[in-house]
Amino acid sequence: MPFIAAHDGAQLFFKDWGRGRPVVLVHGWPLDADMWEFQQRALTEAGLRTIAYDRRGFGRSDQTWDGYDYDTLADDLKSVLDALDVQDVALVGFSMGGGEIARYMSRHGGARITRAALVSSVTPYMLKTPDNPEGVDSAVFDGMIAGLKKDRPHFMATFAKTFFGVGMLSSPVSSDLIEWTGTLAMRGSPKATTACVTAFAETDFRADMAAFRVPTLVIHGDADRTVPIDVSGKATAAAIPGAKFVVYDGAPHAVPFTHVERLNADLIAFLKD
Repeated sequence: MPFIAAHDGAQLFFKDWGRGRPVVLVHGWPLDADMWEFQQRALTEAGLRTIAYDRRGFGRSDQTWDGYDYDTLADDLKSVLDALDVQDVALVGFSMGGGEIARYMSRHGGARITRAALVSSVTPYMLKTPDNPEGVDSAVFDGMIAGLKKDRPHFMATFAKTFFGVGMLSSPVSSDLIEWTGTLAMRGSPKATTACVTAFAETDFRADMAAFRVPTLVIHGDADRTVPIDVSGKATAAAIPGAKFVVYDGAPHAVPFTHVERLNADLIAFLKD
């Protein structure tokens, strides 16, 4: 399998498909690069070169004990870009992956990047604090970590209902797809899974927003109960000058799965513009 060595030697698995403008896909928590199944194929067939990698601790990448802070994760993204020596790159980040993009843009000056898309992103700041009163209470994240430590498979099964917007009598995706993503989630290490909750909950990306000096697309569902739109999508779009903000009415957090055709079309239009 193809791997790239990160700055500290950690091995990062990646998939590199097609030719054309390079698009690097940064996955969300608690999944891995395979979550982009519907997008990576569509973008590649549209004439783009698509690169998706597993975050350290997840999927086929090394399960390091440390390195789950956003500075390290942004450095991992830089390692991928440097190893493949790509230019004119578009970054697409889902959920937690939006944080990697934001920190990369500020920490590494947006080198090699000419546009970015943030889908259901955790930026600019998730945690409720005196200067971020619309944020999510810390007790929510503490409960997530406690649930993961007590019974990770059960927590993931319960979390999936909110993630996908599953109702009492209906679901926007099949039970088979939910089961498959649960399998992806369980491939991650227990340490990485809990440490990344702390990372996306507590990392303040508000100062990073000024580093977005490229065309940026922000997509968010207004029924997202995992990363509420007011504290995330709306705030992100407002903080990035000239950002294009697209709201998916009634969409939950998992738009790469629940709104496949619309998301693919929006991404292709943005990336090939």
